[in-house]
This record gives sequence, structure tokens and C-alpha cells, in this order.
Amino acid sequence: MVSTTRVKLVAFDSMGVRSMATIIESSAGLIFIDPGAALAPWRYNLPPHEVELKTLREFLEEIYRYMREADYVVITHYHRDHYLYRSGEEEYYSGKTLFIKHPTNMINRSQYVRAYVLLKKMNVENKAKHVLYADNSSINIDGVKIEFSKPLPHGECNSKLGWVITANIIENGEVVSFASDTQGCMCRECLDYIHRVSPDLLIISGPPVYLGLKDIPLNTVKLVESMKPGSTIIIDHHFLREKNYIEYMEKLRRIRSDVRVVTAAEYMHREIKQLEAYRDQLWRVQSKPRVLDEIEEE
Repeated sequence: MVSTTRVKLVAFDSMGVRSMATIIESSAGLIFIDPGAALAPWRYNLPPHEVELKTLREFLEEIYRYMREADYVVITHYHRDHYLYRSGEEEYYSGKTLFIKHPTNMINRSQYVRAYVLLKKMNVENKAKHVLYADNSSINIDGVKIEFSKPLPHGECNSKLGWVITANIIENGEVVSFASDTQGCMCRECLDYIHRVSPDLLIISGPPVYLGLKDIPLNTVKLVESMKPGSTIIIDHHFLREKNYIEYMEKLRRIRSDVRVVTAAEYMHREIKQLEAYRDQLWRVQSKPRVLDEIEEE
């Protein structure tokens, strides 16, 4: 990327927590996209291990630190691993310009309630400097263009999980796209949109192969095929909840030699830590998992 636009992947599933927290350092200021992190409440019929809880606490502290520095905050949807929602965390939105998924249009029931709690009960709509509904909009800030998609399905075309918006940061002719929980463009509508945007760097949740998919969805294969030469795909989040994700990752990497396909941890030169995927092994040293407070969910 050009020197005026830098990307820092703060917390992702490949680093040990459910998250896609991403910092974009641009000449217009620091943009924080989806500043949240959480844990699966149950996996393998087990609650989070203490190692996961410790990792979550560490990443939340890092998210808080960047939120203090951020000029702009983007919330692509209202799953709890994508925004700050806990009591006291509303203060981190104070004085920020927020670009958020519309809280009442194209939204499912659970996210509607969560958006209401965030904006009304936690009073974020008044604590923030500005709250802008970002769906299908664009803004130019000191030569940096930020474009948002219309609401796209959270995974499959008729997903009950609702809709998300994608964010594209365009500076000096280069495009960073954050495609949120579109799950590897499982819906053709998302694939067509990303193709039109033609990003240099794409950050996207991968397909949830851990939920029993027999193979990589065809649209995810087409996504790699459609990327322009020299581009990079960071594919993570749901994808890294599968122990054998590398088998699917290698299939994607073999599609194009001129497109880089990596996890968030690899992009940041960090060790891959699939803590959720290996929760069963973490608990093997403790035969009786204790009931833990502060269980998180999407």
C-alpha cells in the first residue's frame, strides 16, 4: 500500500478471538472499522477457556487504546464481535464521527434491538460527535474517499443473520475494501459488488466451513479468480474456526499465483492461534470446566 494509507489488523480469529477489528491510517485521519471482540459462548459443549478469556481481555485493551486515537469509527453491523457494547464502553465513542449500518432499515430483529440499546440506552447517538447512517453512501475527507455498500447478506443470500455493509477506503488510486461478514461472498450479490470495487486489498470473513460445509463455496473460488493481479485477500474470521482451515486455504492459494491469500495473523506477521477451534484441547487439562461469567456471543 502507499505510505499515506496503512492497515493494521488489531484482532481476528486467527489471533485468538472472534473479531475483525481493523485500523486504517489515512491522510484524513485514523479510521477504526468494527472495533469489537468476543468469544463463542459454547464450542464442543464447552465454555471459553481461561486462555481465551485472557486473550480477549488483552485485545479489548488494545481496541480501547486505538479507540482513544481514532477519528472515525465504522460499524458494519450489530453482532457483538464487531462493536463495543459492554457497560462503560460507550465512552469510547465520545467525540468520534461514526459511520454505522442503518439501525432500523434492512436489519433483523436481534440487531435492531442491539442498535437501539447502543444508540439510545447507552446514549452513543449523543456522545458521538456525529452519527451518520452509512448504507449506500460515500464521503470525501481531505482527498480520502470512503464508500459504503448497500446492505449485503451476512453470508448466504437469504441469511437469517441479517445484513452488513462493506467499507471501501480509496486514497491515491488504491482501494482497501472491508467486506465484513459476507463470508467469502457466499451470495452472488456480494461477489458482483466486490468485482465492481476491484480492491487492491480485500479484508473479508471466510465461509463458515466449521459449520459443516463440504467444500469452499463456488463464489469464494470466483472471488479469488476475479481479483486483479498483485492484489491481496485477507480471509479470516469464520474461516479460522475450522481446525483444518489450511486445507481450504491452500485450495484458494492454488487458484491464482498473482493474488496473495493470507490470514490476518499472517498479514501482521503474527503466530496463528486458533483458540476457539482448539477449545476442546485447551480444556483437556481440566476435566471439569467451571461455569464462566462474561460469556460473549455474536
